[in-house]
Amino acid sequence: MSAGWIFCVFVCICFPSGSFETLVVSKGNEQWVSDTSMTRILKIEVQRIKVDCKVTSRFAHTVMTTKALNKANVSQEVSFEVELPKTSFITNFSMSVLFHLIEFKSQVSEMIAACCDIFFVVFFFWIFREIDGKTYTGVVKEKEQAKQQYQKAVSSGQTAGLVKASGRKMEKFSVTVNVAADSSVIFILTHEELLQRHFGKYELMIRVKPKQLIQHFEIVADIYEPQGIAFVDAYGTFITNELLPLVEKTVTDKKAHVSFSPTLDQQRKCTECDGTLIDGDFFIKYDVNRAHDIGDIQIVNGYFVHFFAPANLPRVPKMVVFVIDNSYSMVGNKMAQTKEALVTILGELPEEDYFAIIVFSTTFVVWRPHLSKATPENVKAAQEYVKTIEVIAGTELHDAVMHGVKMLYEEQRNDTAPKNIVLMIILLTDGEPNTYPRTLPEIQENIRHTIDGNITLFSLAFGNDANYGFLDTLSKQNNGLVRRIYEDSDAPLQLKGFYEEVSSPLLSDVQFHYPDNTVNSLTRSHFKQLFNGSEIMVAGRLNDLNEIDNFAIEVFAQGFENNFELKGQANTQKWETIFPDEEYIFRDFTERLWAYLTIQELLDKKDKGTPEEKGNATDEALRLSLKYNFVTPLTSMVVTKPEDETKNDMFIADKLTEEERGKVQKYGYTAVAASYPKYSAAIYYVDGDPHFIIELPDQNDALCFNIDDKPGTIFNLVRDPLTGIVVNGQTIGDKKVIPGNKMHTYFGRFGIIHEKFGIRLMVSTNEILVSEKGKQAKFFWTDTAKVKGPNMDLQVIKDRSLTVTLRNSVKFLIILHKVWQKHPYHQDYLGFYTLDSHLFSSNVHGLLGQFYHGLEFEVSEPFPGKDPNKPDAIMFVKEHELVVTRGWQKDFRQDVKNGEKVPCWFIHNNGTGLLDGVHTDYIVSGLFKTI
Repeated sequence: MSAGWIFCVFVCICFPSGSFETLVVSKGNEQWVSDTSMTRILKIEVQRIKVDCKVTSRFAHTVMTTKALNKANVSQEVSFEVELPKTSFITNFSMSVLFHLIEFKSQVSEMIAACCDIFFVVFFFWIFREIDGKTYTGVVKEKEQAKQQYQKAVSSGQTAGLVKASGRKMEKFSVTVNVAADSSVIFILTHEELLQRHFGKYELMIRVKPKQLIQHFEIVADIYEPQGIAFVDAYGTFITNELLPLVEKTVTDKKAHVSFSPTLDQQRKCTECDGTLIDGDFFIKYDVNRAHDIGDIQIVNGYFVHFFAPANLPRVPKMVVFVIDNSYSMVGNKMAQTKEALVTILGELPEEDYFAIIVFSTTFVVWRPHLSKATPENVKAAQEYVKTIEVIAGTELHDAVMHGVKMLYEEQRNDTAPKNIVLMIILLTDGEPNTYPRTLPEIQENIRHTIDGNITLFSLAFGNDANYGFLDTLSKQNNGLVRRIYEDSDAPLQLKGFYEEVSSPLLSDVQFHYPDNTVNSLTRSHFKQLFNGSEIMVAGRLNDLNEIDNFAIEVFAQGFENNFELKGQANTQKWETIFPDEEYIFRDFTERLWAYLTIQELLDKKDKGTPEEKGNATDEALRLSLKYNFVTPLTSMVVTKPEDETKNDMFIADKLTEEERGKVQKYGYTAVAASYPKYSAAIYYVDGDPHFIIELPDQNDALCFNIDDKPGTIFNLVRDPLTGIVVNGQTIGDKKVIPGNKMHTYFGRFGIIHEKFGIRLMVSTNEILVSEKGKQAKFFWTDTAKVKGPNMDLQVIKDRSLTVTLRNSVKFLIILHKVWQKHPYHQDYLGFYTLDSHLFSSNVHGLLGQFYHGLEFEVSEPFPGKDPNKPDAIMFVKEHELVVTRGWQKDFRQDVKNGEKVPCWFIHNNGTGLLDGVHTDYIVSGLFKTI
């Protein structure tokens, strides 16, 4: 297998509500050519991309076919990488390697994936990988069992990889195949999803970024809706006036066909260039015809699905209390964006609504003692108040929410508003609630007991520091839901988008009644609200298929100023009659949809209710997950070779919960077993002001010291003459000194040198420059990138971390600490962590390197020091007796914002007595000086 830098050629297939999946075809043999880019030797040529979508009664079935050819004269690795929407599932995946050399008979090696998933992004695979005439199969197992098998593989030295990643709306799965010279690989991914209705439409989003011209490129979508199609829109962000006529759309009563198939020349940016216009998102949006009736019921093979969203219902007024966190962690952009969004939301309140505003930190403040009607005068006054909100102190969530509940009950008792008015609380917070004097479960129980099912509570978890699990349970216990708001420039749009989804209730307390003794295994049939532009779905099983002609349905709810009641008969028309010319491709879709909804609800129940109810829900969700071969938060998919093989490979595909997904966003990875053999090793790092920390797990202790010098000083951290690895760091200072305080310094630049391979890597708070034998490239912290070179791999997590892996050698982690740009004193800085110190030679030295192979020391019994909270002791180290102080520093590998406390013995005076020599001995004249 040849070595080289990986680049990506990818096609994204995206589904409703912005969800999408991505194909990445990666290859080696890349060379550095400038400080901004890499040469792309297109010896991996993507020859064909076809996206074929079929939608039947909101159920989307998509097949993506990609064919890539290795035109090189050596074998190369090609990676297939899929970013799965959280609400979708994979039903089939296959990979075929075709050998085209004349002297060989054509062979096909296949990976066949089958079956599917649920709820968040529940997916399942059977994978058959035929290499050298042998087949390897992936199976779904209970998560703990899969984890044990994975850890066994790791500990025994097998090659093991964890398939897990996430973003806002996707999770990642990837596989890699070695493709021989002059051979092709064909990836076929089948993807299914139940389309959710938002703002009065369903949406397919197909993201296409092939990065090169494709000889055969095609997008095809066929939509079949028995209720009749109201409209279909198709457009793309990359569609020019020249490409517009190629978007073909045909719509009849119940069918729609959309296609887009540009030729090779039509894809070109210009006549003589190889750049492609195909770079962006292709959207298909539609809705179905609706009447003021019980909705649409589909019955297939003993399972039914009921879609309910009656037309022309008047909006029900609401009473809403906005409970807004103004604790200090909201400082800067988060509070500015919250205020911007809230001002807009208030301006869009209908005049018949009532509203209140509570802001909370250590205590809570109420804008007005009672709810106000949304008159222009009241709205304007509220907007002016919102603009004055400032951040202070802690996070006393409990009392603020309880007071909001009290305000709503008082208004209800006073008959301030119409009888059927909807009561809701919208809670926004970015942190962990104060737990004194109550625990988190006590906070949840107090609120649940007080609300008692009468009020809907929606939660907005702003950023990755919010306790998503706590808010998720709190919302579910009170008939609401939680939504994560990502810290980004579009945060105000995210906030307003969520509010618009829940701002217009049409019905409340919606209940579905089906004939007694005719159905079983019914999914949720009682809903607190139906919102404008959305849709309710109920699924179940029929006891007797012979009784479907008598399948009567009743719907009860509260509407605007009166009760709402509908009765009707299910449409039992056969699919062959509805679409006589089409073969129905989802003959078991109702059963799979029933399983989808059932497991989703069981996963919700396992987070609330009594311990017995939680246990029963977990057991049943696991049983169904295994039965239907779904990867859920309770199961994992394992791909491994038999244990008697000389070389064993293993991969695990896990389903992330939203709470785990937030940790990936926050930390860059989840806390899982590493993909390399485990060993007991110390961790050495420098972070903060600058704090040097030496963690010694064998002694269950840590040492720490500071280095104080003027900004701009360059220190040698690591120098190993045998491996040729050198690491230097340059300090920076505060923007200005706080009056009466000393100048704080931090590391702002690092230089990493590997003399044997001619590698130089410069990392600053702004950019990352890499040079190898005169070839250069540049990356920015605003990027997320993963590049692979012959002698060094880099992985950049946007605005968070850089992992540097020197081939067959050590690994470093560099943490970026972002500081509010308008902070009057501080600025961005870096932290440096050595992860594989045992791989250095015995000659390694430097401020950190001298400790890489251990340190012997003893500490006396502690005695009172200058600080009553920090005892002193005598340390015996390197023939010195030092007075040291017990304190703590922070390890930011897991939590970039807050860090994790590390108890340590602090050595005073710039580490004097612990260091070999004095700290000035480690000053060098340049970032890439090796002596």
